[in-house]
Amino acid sequence: MRLFPVFLTAAFASTGIAAAIPGHVDTSPGNKGTASLVQVRNPNFEFRHGPLALAKAYKKFGAPIPEDLRAVIARFRRTPKRDFGSVSTDPEKHDVEYLTPISIGTPPQDLIVDFDTGSSDLWVFSTEMAASDIKGQTVYDPSNSSTSQILQGSTWEITYGDGSSSSGDVYIDTVTIGNLTVPNQAVEAAKKVSSEFTEDPNNDGLLGLGFTSINTVQPTPQNTFFDNIKESLDARLFTADLKHGAPGSYNFGYIDPAAYIGNISWTPVDNSQGFWGFTSPGYAVGTGAFRNHSMTGIADTGTTLLLLPKSVVSAYYKEIQGAEYDSDQGGYVFPCSPTPPDFVFGVNNGIVTVPGDMVSYAPVDTANQNCFGGIQRDTGIGFSIFGDVALKTSFVVFDAGGLQLGWAAKNL
Repeated sequence: MRLFPVFLTAAFASTGIAAAIPGHVDTSPGNKGTASLVQVRNPNFEFRHGPLALAKAYKKFGAPIPEDLRAVIARFRRTPKRDFGSVSTDPEKHDVEYLTPISIGTPPQDLIVDFDTGSSDLWVFSTEMAASDIKGQTVYDPSNSSTSQILQGSTWEITYGDGSSSSGDVYIDTVTIGNLTVPNQAVEAAKKVSSEFTEDPNNDGLLGLGFTSINTVQPTPQNTFFDNIKESLDARLFTADLKHGAPGSYNFGYIDPAAYIGNISWTPVDNSQGFWGFTSPGYAVGTGAFRNHSMTGIADTGTTLLLLPKSVVSAYYKEIQGAEYDSDQGGYVFPCSPTPPDFVFGVNNGIVTVPGDMVSYAPVDTANQNCFGGIQRDTGIGFSIFGDVALKTSFVVFDAGGLQLGWAAKNL
């Protein structure tokens, strides 16, 4: 990722939020008001399937799945996994899924979960599930925690990529991430979990880092872990330093100056829908001229692809010889070689560059000749989604104190 220098003082004076710049933050970790977590590799994440990643985003945000994409997913579900897509996956080239460790209860029960800035539930596999639905996952057992208490009358339900639901009841228990502990955190214990998750023995649940307003617990939504801990942090923020083909990290309460290059470009956050929403002023393709085109979207670690307006996506793929919208794949496909052009999007007065090799998401054929694009349309979702294809190119600051997002360059 390349981020051109910006003049922060002038930019924020024009928006009236100059005081929100966290320049006063002690950027080195403190003794108790900060935490750093390194992700771990999921050894069972064996392949990347572009259409499935795209369908997951549509379902996550309640958007109708286009008919051609629905047909692709139906074919995928009907095909035994051992026979499907006999594409040999090189994790360093096509990336893998990474998870983050947490502990719940007293004594601590260690689980490995997805950190998701696009949702606000902390839910985990539990002993309340049917034994047939637990396929190697570590489960939370509230009966083995002396600090566990059932939240009477509370339930949760959330829909994910394959269209089925995960649901269950709610406990209050101690949750620890790194050296940060919340003694009374809502833990959503699963009773039913969709096949998307039961098929992955190393993923024990999900920890949402969106805003509490979209927590799904009923009748009373519960605070996220971050909302519960943020007042105890040295600074009310966390950072995501996701990697391509390597473990990334999340830091809470501080900004690590060694994790990025140059300046951080700040942009205001609109959290009215419960997400880390922001507006990009435009884009460019490769070395082409910057085009003014407002793109309102969210920074979402829980979405794999970069989903943008139809006109922007079309303009990008027009610059790739042989690229086309393939109804058999439900998205744009292009020759895997040569490397496609970079994609550039604006962040306030700065620009972020997504290298072309990260746009080549995964092959769609056994010969590795054609690739599914990491940039696809956001049709029907209602906003763009700056998912992992964009986030892995950058060091990103999620600042709840200043209600802003910061994007910075880093070594890739």
